[in-house]
Amino acid sequence: MRVALFSDVHANLPAFEAFLSDVDSRDPDAVYCLGDLIGYNVWPNEVIDEIRKRKIPAIAGNHDLRVKYMVTLEHHLKESGKGHAYHLVKWPNRDYLGTLPAHIRLEYKLNDDQRLNVVLAHGSTRSVDEYVLEDMDEAYLTEMMKEADADILCVGHSHKPYHRIINTKGKFKHVINLGSVGKPKDGNPDGCYVMLTLTDNSTADDKDSINVEFIRVPYDVETAARAIENSLLPKEFAERLRNAN
Repeated sequence: MRVALFSDVHANLPAFEAFLSDVDSRDPDAVYCLGDLIGYNVWPNEVIDEIRKRKIPAIAGNHDLRVKYMVTLEHHLKESGKGHAYHLVKWPNRDYLGTLPAHIRLEYKLNDDQRLNVVLAHGSTRSVDEYVLEDMDEAYLTEMMKEADADILCVGHSHKPYHRIINTKGKFKHVINLGSVGKPKDGNPDGCYVMLTLTDNSTADDKDSINVEFIRVPYDVETAARAIENSLLPKEFAERLRNAN
């Protein structure tokens, strides 16, 4: 089972199209989105429309939830600032974002019916706004994963990819941050996503039986940056794309 996992597109259509082309060429068995389809760029509807067209299961990110109670008026569309990104989202797509689940849980029965639980969250299983960073306190993280009954926890939100393995009394827990397709913050402007590979030999007893591959996808950063500069969004958003910070 090869599962493609991505997050934090942030309405960056050139990056999203490059990601789709790459993931299609790899032909995974399943694809999941961990939220933040919108914000920071000018193509929220195109991104949402394609995810819905492909029927990619998605969860809500913190940016996605911001449109739930917004009112679209003509004068708001002409206002500059960070909020402009949310007013660009059309009503049918706002309804879609407002009904996305908080988490997705995948339970695999492998190795003579032993369970392997994969939990997908945007920030953390406790809060959509919580950052699960690579140096998070191990005891806190272990308790959160126990609470969620997760052997593998996949998150986004920080835009900084990593794979951390925790040994809990001979059982191995995996924490995977997918990075970001549309707004990397790790100094590399290429989009990032994860291919998670599980086999019938995958188990929490063997840390090497679970394969995590980080895939970087180059895209036309300048097209995305210039679209921001030609819009009412803050110009600093364009520089963040270029510098990946």
